[in-house]
Amino acid sequence: MKQYLLAVQLDESAPAPSDREFKEQMTRTGKVNDEMRSAGAWVFAGGLVSSHATTVVRPGNGTTTMTDGPFAETKEQLAGFWVIRVEDLDQALAWADKCALACEAPIEVRPFDEYSQA
Repeated sequence: MKQYLLAVQLDESAPAPSDREFKEQMTRTGKVNDEMRSAGAWVFAGGLVSSHATTVVRPGNGTTTMTDGPFAETKEQLAGFWVIRVEDLDQALAWADKCALACEAPIEVRPFDEYSQA
């Protein structure tokens, strides 16, 4: 079994969904979460606050500096994620398809490296 990160990409420059739309997204996402648990693919998931709450800790010359704001200067930011354990990329992509439809956002699928496999 391999682990994959399904990363939710959010365009922070787009208008936020209405309360009703957000509740509907969370309901659909909850159903996908339950389906993942039932299938044994679920490892962990989490949502993140917007990038304005980010602090970047950057190494350099043997010390670190801390700055507010996201590392990348882009409108798309990481909004949440799933960590799943499945047989192969095809299964990961099938879950990503369901996740993208549920939360109405692009999902980046990235395998963990061989050093992270438990």
